[in-house]
Amino acid sequence: MTVLTGGSTPERDVALAGAAEVVSALRDSGHTVSVVDTVSGSLSPDREAALLTGVVSREPPTPDELRELRLRELGPALVELPDLRDADVVFPVLHGMQGEGGELQALLALAGIPFTGSDALGSAIAMAKDVAKGLFRNAGLATPNWALWPASPEEVTKLGLPLVVKPSRVGSTIGLSVIESLDQLDDAVDLARLYDDDIILEAFIRGRELTVGILADTALSVGEIIPDHALFDYECKYTPGLTQEIFPADLDGATTAALQAMALTAHRVLKLGDFSRIDFIQTSGGDAYCLEANTLPGLTRTSLLPQSADAAGIAFPELLSRMCSLALDRHHGTKAAR
Repeated sequence: MTVLTGGSTPERDVALAGAAEVVSALRDSGHTVSVVDTVSGSLSPDREAALLTGVVSREPPTPDELRELRLRELGPALVELPDLRDADVVFPVLHGMQGEGGELQALLALAGIPFTGSDALGSAIAMAKDVAKGLFRNAGLATPNWALWPASPEEVTKLGLPLVVKPSRVGSTIGLSVIESLDQLDDAVDLARLYDDDIILEAFIRGRELTVGILADTALSVGEIIPDHALFDYECKYTPGLTQEIFPADLDGATTAALQAMALTAHRVLKLGDFSRIDFIQTSGGDAYCLEANTLPGLTRTSLLPQSADAAGIAFPELLSRMCSLALDRHHGTKAAR
């Protein structure tokens, strides 16, 4: 088995921290695991120990650091590495466009290499937030109003204030701003542009942050995220003690069931695969808005999907084992159908 991690996106540190947990748990379960960084290739034991510390830096890589990393990305040469070519299954622990935007998934599929997660189509749809939000709305799911930049003054005015400005294909709230005045719009766009050419403007909805894990087309426990900051930002996400994460969330049975049903609808309408995590905002009036789907959600033991699974009675090692089994079943089923 090979864990594929690292990458050249702003969430590189997050991916490496997740990979440290995944590799440790898989080895403890008896699996032989190799580790490949999409930037530097197969990792020696010493290099693995240096990279997989399990610690996320307080700040993401700078744009200059990211440009340097992208120049070193292996790209299609990845599948020529024996650790990938000969793997029983590849377990991507990656985030951002290069890791979960569909290109990697297409590459692995074309090479006939089984891998965990969603296929290229589902990955690409979920990563294109404008497309995903359109599909949510067509399926009857509420989602905050949005516009792509550049937007007309009329579109911006219609969205109102506060206004979320974010890079469309970057996670972990990197490059994201919540502006209270239109005088702040240009600076917010400039910040988002450091990380992505596609920028989305979104109406800001106040409420409870809720999330639902999906595994094997089944909704897991609903969780609530309560950050110390006004926004569930990068620091709150990856600094211990700055966020309360409550699983299961304090909700009545009907609300829980409704959120789980909406999460399954979002997962299915985006054509996602074996697992995902769907995020919501619930207003004080009880209305739930679907924000986005995460096709390769964080996978440290304390990440939201593992907590959602644990609250549903699925411990972390079992969660990883199921992900691998689902990937192999799908791969062998596809081969048999040919």
